[in-house]
Amino acid sequence: MSVFTHPALFYRGRDEFLSGTVPFVLDGLAAGEPVGVALPGEHLSWLSGELDEDARQQVHLVDMTEAGRNPGHIIPGVLREFADRHEGRVRLIGEPIWPGRTTVEYEACAQHEALINFAFTGRPVTVLCPYDTEGLEPWVLDEAACTHPELSDHYGSWSSRSFAPEQVVDRYNQPFPAPAEIPWVLSFDRTGLAGVRRFAGDRAAAYGLGKERVLDLTMVVGELCANSLRYGQGSGVLRTWREDGAVVCEVRDAGHITDPLAGRRPASPTQLGGRGLLMVNYLADLVRVHTAPEGTQTRVYFDLKPGARPARASRGS
Repeated sequence: MSVFTHPALFYRGRDEFLSGTVPFVLDGLAAGEPVGVALPGEHLSWLSGELDEDARQQVHLVDMTEAGRNPGHIIPGVLREFADRHEGRVRLIGEPIWPGRTTVEYEACAQHEALINFAFTGRPVTVLCPYDTEGLEPWVLDEAACTHPELSDHYGSWSSRSFAPEQVVDRYNQPFPAPAEIPWVLSFDRTGLAGVRRFAGDRAAAYGLGKERVLDLTMVVGELCANSLRYGQGSGVLRTWREDGAVVCEVRDAGHITDPLAGRRPASPTQLGGRGLLMVNYLADLVRVHTAPEGTQTRVYFDLKPGARPARASRGS
């Protein structure tokens, strides 16, 4: 069978979580299917603790709080990275949305969940996505029904009547709110790319970003600005500021990204170009994109204190 499936698992507490995930893993192993699991730390421990040593050795276990810190990294760096190494049917568990995700992170997660449906079209892959019904807001669960064609809980499974992933992608492709503080601004064209990198790096260092992450940030900003020169009519604007414990850089240009999976496909070894947005998703702590025919805004976030998180997500904030 070569059908892609993408069910959501609604669970309440540890026991329901394990009753929905452990059989999924064990059935896959019994069928000889490769199994990959990406869960936030405690849930990863729950599942791992229920597997015997032989099963643990066979299952690829990943902490989603690290690998999925930026939701834009999950498809290329976690799900596709595992699935592309195997032939035949592959089973994956991915829990990118957990209590404590911020509003801007949740918006990226929702788009990610919607885009999974297109990233594996026609492939024999099952991606099971758990949702904590006690810790998450009801509207988050409602949107899970929009991004997953199949739903399940402790009592059974059913088809979603509101499945509409394209609408979720569009819902969160909106102009960004104004920066939290007055930003530093630099316009650039083909003559000023080196100056853009220096400008961004100097501001990030002044805000307190560590030396290695400053290097990552300058690479990301340089790539985004190069894309503006290549696809955004040869110019753009860079803005940078500090917000909720992160350095934020925004690149705005007149280009339009028409491929919703841009930056989310793994690069092949022989690929000559098209790696820029992929690199951005690998290096930044969070990436948000708003694109329309009149132009594109890309915001990248680099945490000043890795692991720090402000208040949980809320709708309308």
